[in-house]
Amino acid sequence: MDENGLLAGLTVVDMSQFLSGPYCSLRLLDLGARVIKIERPDGGDLSRRLYLSDTEVGGDSTLFHAINRGKESLGIDLKNAEDLAFLRKLIGTADVVIQNFRPGVIERLGLDYEAVKAINPAIVYASISGYGEEGPWVMRPGQDLLAQARSGLMWLNGDEQQGPVPFGLAVADMLAGANTCQGILAALVRRGISGKGAHIQTSLLESLVDFQFEVLTTHLNDGGRKPKRSGFRSAHAYLSAPYGVYPAKDGFLAIAMMPIGRLQDLLELDALAVYRDDAKAWFTERDTIKQIIAARIATETVDHWLSILEPADIWCSKVLEWPELLTSEGFQILDMLQTVTREDDVAIGTTRCPIRVNGERPSGGRAAPRIGEHTVRIREEFA
Repeated sequence: MDENGLLAGLTVVDMSQFLSGPYCSLRLLDLGARVIKIERPDGGDLSRRLYLSDTEVGGDSTLFHAINRGKESLGIDLKNAEDLAFLRKLIGTADVVIQNFRPGVIERLGLDYEAVKAINPAIVYASISGYGEEGPWVMRPGQDLLAQARSGLMWLNGDEQQGPVPFGLAVADMLAGANTCQGILAALVRRGISGKGAHIQTSLLESLVDFQFEVLTTHLNDGGRKPKRSGFRSAHAYLSAPYGVYPAKDGFLAIAMMPIGRLQDLLELDALAVYRDDAKAWFTERDTIKQIIAARIATETVDHWLSILEPADIWCSKVLEWPELLTSEGFQILDMLQTVTREDDVAIGTTRCPIRVNGERPSGGRAAPRIGEHTVRIREEFA
């Protein structure tokens, strides 16, 4: 382990699986913590078989590798009394515990916060659920798409006539994991001051509600009006024209906030003159305005428009697909990719930690573990 990691010396016992909890522990690992991943000996984390494509590396999905690189795997049968006793002993020495079982399961195992606190009073314990731990949705499946559906988020994406449009990513899981990590770090700071542990709790739904804080605040304070997405090239339910993505001859151009009058001048669009100084119309007539802009953008290449708009300090960008992003100088200088390896000749390309500490980006050179790979060594260490 990097001795300069900010969390070096801290041990995290991660009893979570799938994405939200493992994403949280991955970030703690990147910052220097030791992460011991608890897995069923007869199959491990279910995300080992959650495939994003038909690609498999070392018998596991690429998703599992991406989110569990560098961790240690301890095989524990939660139905076995001896295994549970060892797990409690391990937790007694740990700094952080993470779990995302359905509400009620962790209590039946005798590993809920109050039980763990009795073993280790200074523990920082984190629980992630789908919808909180009380109320009518508690036992509903805490799955990303379903959380998006219940959160209202889908009605912010896509054009007005499309119906609800989900994110193309597991955004609820990632946000819940990031929020949990923030809470854990704050609790560790408090523990360093007072010696007291804490119970950190969040859910997929709470994280998605917080994700919408900007637009929900508008909704709550303007008479409860629902947002109305643009019917043409929508990019933000509440923002006026020209905010959107426009097809050019050879690709797509994103244009953010700017006065319509400036765009009229730069694009030489006389049809926008009627809207030039009418800021209210930029919203009420946004579809019409965006159609006028789109017709003009379509006549030239992306680079042509960038050569006009960027020197004028207009907020715009070419829309990049992954191959172009990955080969661009702007991306490569960030050094965000790495190859992690394992002793059985597994090698997988993946991302690196997005945080730099004193100018250095943490790296995790080892690939995700095999099921129970570190069981013998950890049992000997904590015997």
